[in-house]
This record gives sequence, structure tokens and C-alpha cells, in this order.
Amino acid sequence: MTDARDASGQLLPDALRQTRLTRLIRRLRFDELPQLWLVLRGQMALVGPRPLLPVTVADFGALGELRNSVAPGVTGWAQVNGNTRLSNTEKLALDLWYVGHRSPGLDLRVMAETVLVPLRGEIRDPDRLRDATEWVRARFGGVLEQAGAA
Repeated sequence: MTDARDASGQLLPDALRQTRLTRLIRRLRFDELPQLWLVLRGQMALVGPRPLLPVTVADFGALGELRNSVAPGVTGWAQVNGNTRLSNTEKLALDLWYVGHRSPGLDLRVMAETVLVPLRGEIRDPDRLRDATEWVRARFGGVLEQAGAA
């Protein structure tokens, strides 16, 4: 990253400050490697909802607490289903679906799909998004839209 700033002295958005090297590091997800240390220390899992800022969890309310009822992961269901191309509400729905369906088999699937993300890019899966949203609505009613995630 560069330290490029606008006319008022504010840092430019990350996308405008990236160098070719930082773009490659992020594209290949090498910037995630330090988190493996946290996995070895038992503070993170390989697969689970990505860590969020406490204020974001608070904005999600009870659904945020449920989302955080499992260990945070280096990769997760939302990351292999669109990640940066998703809204916060969509990520929350996918994370809650993962919490409700987690299993060793699903974790293996997420890890396998994680390897493909740098090769194929971040792709939104409309079927998985629909399934996750319907699953959350069926269990928690309309609170998904009220979770402060929109």
C-alpha cells in the first residue's frame, strides 16, 4: 500500500493505494497467512464466520450473537460465496446458515472452494444466497432485515 492522499490530506481508498504487489498478495490471499498462527494457538478455526468488529456484531443484535457462537474462521461460507460482492445482510444470512449446518464435511467443502477463489475470483451464488436467506427467515422471521446489516 502507498500512503497516497487526496487534496484534503485524507488517505485514498485502499483500491487506489494498492501497488501491483499488494494487489497480487490480496488476490492470492497471502495476507491471510498470519491468521494461521491464531489457528495454531486455538484462537481461530480454519473454517467459520470471519471475525467482525464488536460494533458490527452489536448492530446485528441477537443474530450477531448467534453468528459468533462458533469460533471465527480464516475462511467461511460467505467467503466462498461472494465475499466482497455481498451485502452485510447477505453475509450474515450465509454465516447463520453455516452455523446451523456446520459439519466436518461442510468444512472440507469450504476449504476446497477457498482454494478455488483466487483462481476463479469471487462469485456470488444466487442459489446459495436464496437458500441461506430462506433458512434464516424460516427460523427467525423477518429479523434478518432488522439486524442493522443492510
